[in-house]
Amino acid sequence: MGNSKVYDMINDKIMDLLAAGTVPWKKPWQSTTSIPKNLISKKGYRGVNLFMLACQPFSSPYWMTYKQATDLGGHVKKGEKSTPVIFWKMLDKDDTVSDNATTGKIPLLRYYSVFNAEQCEDIITPPIDEVSNPFTPIESAENIFLGMPMKPEIKYGGNRAYYSPTLDYIQLPKNTAFDSEAEYYNTLFHEACHASGHAKRLARKSIMEPSYFGSHEYSREELIAETGAAFLCGHAGIVNSTIENSAAYIQGWLRALKNDRTLLVHAAAQGHKAADYILNVQPDEVEAEA
Repeated sequence: MGNSKVYDMINDKIMDLLAAGTVPWKKPWQSTTSIPKNLISKKGYRGVNLFMLACQPFSSPYWMTYKQATDLGGHVKKGEKSTPVIFWKMLDKDDTVSDNATTGKIPLLRYYSVFNAEQCEDIITPPIDEVSNPFTPIESAENIFLGMPMKPEIKYGGNRAYYSPTLDYIQLPKNTAFDSEAEYYNTLFHEACHASGHAKRLARKSIMEPSYFGSHEYSREELIAETGAAFLCGHAGIVNSTIENSAAYIQGWLRALKNDRTLLVHAAAQGHKAADYILNVQPDEVEAEA
């Protein structure tokens, strides 16, 4: 089947899933069996703190303040940046200033800056149970990335997947942290599609120019990467294992963009170009093949 027909087939599947309503997107990896927790209290973080800490690129679940690190006889490495966490609780209110004294509850809100154990030195932490799922490389998917022109370096570890345009590398959790081999390759393809936009490759505006999380340009680039990844999964023969999660991811960004389906059409065209670049296929070859 020619590239264009593969892309059309996958686009149709994505559109059908979007029309039907898809399940929420799930992160397809888990680097450790433990949630982020404070090293001293051993209590797990909750709410927005859990989200903020889990998104950081560290494998250790243990966090501490600068003072806690010092009290333990260690120290934070020079140049490391902290992550803010929020602490709040309800306190008794005893208002005796006014004539009408009232007793009730008032919220106490505080911010703390914490560092991951991997950002510290001379700190001893309990053993970590890392997730280690069986992983068998999928040859067709491996060959797609290996054949990418000027492919970027891949670094493994931590709990995040991203592409660094400035340093031109892909960061991924270990392949054994993924729920399945197919989800690993889908994530790799997603980041590779981002990398295709580097100035030395396709020179895509949404990669070359700075943009902030949630902006129109950032959202558009995410749609490009995810549609491109879906196309590549189609070529690798693993799209059926990843398409629902991809559609849910796309749906999330479309909601942020007020369900602008026209943007998805344009992003899919750029995703097409990204996939063709990674496959090392020239446009005239695609037309001749279709």
